[in-house]
This record gives sequence, structure tokens and C-alpha cells, in this order.
Amino acid sequence: MKLIVAIVSSEDTTKVSRELIRAQFPITKFSTTGGFLMTGNTTFVVGVEDDMVQYVLDIIGKNSKTRSKMVPTSASYGMGMLASIPIEVPVGGATVFVLDVDQFIKL
Repeated sequence: MKLIVAIVSSEDTTKVSRELIRAQFPITKFSTTGGFLMTGNTTFVVGVEDDMVQYVLDIIGKNSKTRSKMVPTSASYGMGMLASIPIEVPVGGATVFVLDVDQFIKL
């Protein structure tokens, strides 16, 4: 058995959640915040048998897309002058951890 922990952009939460439920996977989800851009995410926790891991990964991958976002950054121009220069960074998609489960107990 495996435990899948998937961190998904808030923009993709509805699609990922809908498709996992449609495929009859029991999910737990909770709101989280990313550290780099301090943007909202949803973390999904899904327990599955080993042979279903790839199916869950496919659902998450098809429904969480990477996008580009312009974010401000600062550049120093000598003498302590700072200017805000926007840079384009990739955001979204999903970060997924697949963990072995030693024991599963439902009480």
C-alpha cells in the first residue's frame, strides 16, 4: 500500500478533486501555503494499493498544469539604489510524494 501526498496549485484544486472522486479514490485535502511565492495550494492525501499509484499520478498530472507568472524582484544599481524588475517563473503543476505504508488501520 502507498500513501500519495500531492501538493497542487489552488487553481487546479477543483479539477483534481473532481477527477479523483470520480475515479472513486477516497481523498483528504487541506489548504496549504507555498514558501517561495506564498501562494495558496491544496495538499491531497490519498491511500492506494501499489497497482493504482500510476493511475492516481495520471489523474493529478492531467488536471494540474504548469503556468508562468510574473513576480517582482529587486536589482541593485550601485550606491544602494534598488529597482523592481519582474521576472517570469513557472508556477502550478503538482509536487507529489509517494510513501510506503507499513500498516493501515481503519477504526
